[in-house]
Amino acid sequence: MNYLVHVQRGLDFIEARLDDDLDAGEVARAAGISQWHFQRIFKALTNDTLKAYIRSRRFAAALDALATSNARILDIALAAGFETHESFTRAFKMAFGVTPDGYRLGKTRFPIVPRLRIDEGYISHVQHRVSLEPELYDQHELSVVGLHTRFYGIDSERNNLADKLPALWSQFVARMRTLDFKRGIAYGIVQQTPAQSDELDYLACVELPRGAPIPDDLVHWIVPAARRARFTHRGLPSRIDHSVNYVYASWLVRSEYRHTYAADIETYGPGYRPDSDDSIIEYAIPIGPT
Repeated sequence: MNYLVHVQRGLDFIEARLDDDLDAGEVARAAGISQWHFQRIFKALTNDTLKAYIRSRRFAAALDALATSNARILDIALAAGFETHESFTRAFKMAFGVTPDGYRLGKTRFPIVPRLRIDEGYISHVQHRVSLEPELYDQHELSVVGLHTRFYGIDSERNNLADKLPALWSQFVARMRTLDFKRGIAYGIVQQTPAQSDELDYLACVELPRGAPIPDDLVHWIVPAARRARFTHRGLPSRIDHSVNYVYASWLVRSEYRHTYAADIETYGPGYRPDSDDSIIEYAIPIGPT
């Protein structure tokens, strides 16, 4: 039996009925396997529980509704599976550090937990190519310079990552040769744009020594110090989306931490090989207590 097909059917069923009062048995029936088998297989494939995944996807839908619609918060709360405005507000503030009203009125837009994609490539990658538990560390403030672009990521219908980032890095690698920086280390800084969209800001960059002049043709960013969770991606750089998908859709939703909505950091160190399956990239997200 191809269990991946059945689990994907269950995920599709969840996405189509996020506003309904879902239970594990109903999802398993839609998937075509027993509830016990579905829950055990789902946990093995994702390292997450079905209940936690459904909750995270409902929060994702609530974030989108708050940012893009005029729906009443009570209606959004009911659609997310909460019985009252108050219970939704408490859970929302615990998860995101702000009330639903505050989020709707504010300018900050949070990264939304993506829909999980399960296929043989993802499963193989999670089993062998990404650290399932991160290293937690305190990142010092980074003063970086580089080249900037904006792009739509793999979770957007307008995904143009393959068109934007390789060209940016090709241009910046040539420019790096003229800069005074710590050799062997470059960064990719990823963060949401100020606009309420799924577009992302990206800076291909290096850290300059303190007091070094900033070249006029490069963009200068200060990345604040932060507590971070760092994962190791092993494999072709083009497959890093599998690692990021695991970080957001599996590890983060079951951890005791929340994303603080600061920038993510890709680190390209001595183990990086642009065309090798043995390449290593470190991917770190900023975290805080829930």
